[in-house]
Amino acid sequence: MKRTVLLLLAVSWALAAQAQSVDSGWQIGGHSKFRLNYFTYPDDSVFADALGSSSVDTGADARIKFAKRHGGWDFKADYQLIGIYADTLELSEQLPGAIFPAGRVINDDRRWFDLTWDLAESSKGTLLHRLDRLSLGYTTDHTVWRFGRQAISWGNGMVFSPMDIFNPFDPAAVDKEYKTGDDMLYGQYLFNNGSDMQAVAVVRRNPLTGDVDKDQSSLAFKYHGFIGMNEFDLLVAEHYADRVIGAGGTLSLGGAVLRGDLTWTSTDLDDVFSAVSSLSYSWTWGGKNISGLLEYYYNGFGQRHSDYSMQSLLQNPDLLLRIERGELFTLARHYVAASAMVEINPLFLLTPNLFVNLEDPSALLQIVAQYDWKQNLQVLGALNIPVGASGTEYGGIEAPVDGQYFSSGPGLFAQLAWYF
Repeated sequence: MKRTVLLLLAVSWALAAQAQSVDSGWQIGGHSKFRLNYFTYPDDSVFADALGSSSVDTGADARIKFAKRHGGWDFKADYQLIGIYADTLELSEQLPGAIFPAGRVINDDRRWFDLTWDLAESSKGTLLHRLDRLSLGYTTDHTVWRFGRQAISWGNGMVFSPMDIFNPFDPAAVDKEYKTGDDMLYGQYLFNNGSDMQAVAVVRRNPLTGDVDKDQSSLAFKYHGFIGMNEFDLLVAEHYADRVIGAGGTLSLGGAVLRGDLTWTSTDLDDVFSAVSSLSYSWTWGGKNISGLLEYYYNGFGQRHSDYSMQSLLQNPDLLLRIERGELFTLARHYVAASAMVEINPLFLLTPNLFVNLEDPSALLQIVAQYDWKQNLQVLGALNIPVGASGTEYGGIEAPVDGQYFSSGPGLFAQLAWYF
């Protein structure tokens, strides 16, 4: 791991120096991030059998961003060098039956282009490099076209995002700076009144055969418009051979903002509705700026009546497929999320988050701290505390072994990021 860190530092420093010394029209920047995850496990956890009472994951990531614009044309490429040394990497082999895949390392098995290459690998460590962005675009006054690996985010959910069908973030993820890219053709048409139409065609491969597969790909259209000062979105998509229709928008309520989305998905097995609605408001209290959020989420793919038994979960393949693809991160149907970002001072933000499963009930309490240490240095940390009885989602669902659960105790996340 020490060699990986030194390598990442050397690459970042060299390219930062090049960006300072070369005036060729290229924009070069990026960051290096060094992170640590500390997990604890109760005695009845299957993770404790595999890892002991605690585990430590460490990682380093250098992202180098290249961009160039000439007239209406633009080229973008983000190179990543990733090093991981993690106890949990062993879980993918020791616990193949886990509902939420453990020890997952990013790969391009499903993506059209294989732009991820392994440099070294062991039971606990991996070193790889990849291109997370690689696109060529053309822009006019009313149109945008871009082909290649890029990222897109749709929908109005602030925590949960049923309309964001392309690599959504885990609601409990601490670092959400960069979304994983997909290989796509993206187009946008801008109307004179400010509204726009976007179209996306994502080409994917079948991970079992390696062949491009229409049933693994996506074609989506989204219209974004205005009604007075309020905004709305309309979505039509074919996503992994499922039809998806969605509608959502934002509404100003005095000083607050009401947001929401409703989606309908037609699968081979069922017609599924999902929805999210949130209310956000900002105010000053005790001389501190505060931004508060309360959000309700209905996951139509979730389990009914908090039944997380293996037999019941296996009868819900639509849910398991979306968890495996990284599109869903929850097991039940009804959730509430609450958050309040407090500006302790202009350099220090403190954000307590609460994710509640209303059916178990169980919850995850998360306290996130962000500190801009120096001009180009940022410290990010989080304390995660699951709350709930054994057998609940956040307390730990039952494992195939009698008397054991897929459960974790309190955990810590820490990250140092250097930007250039």
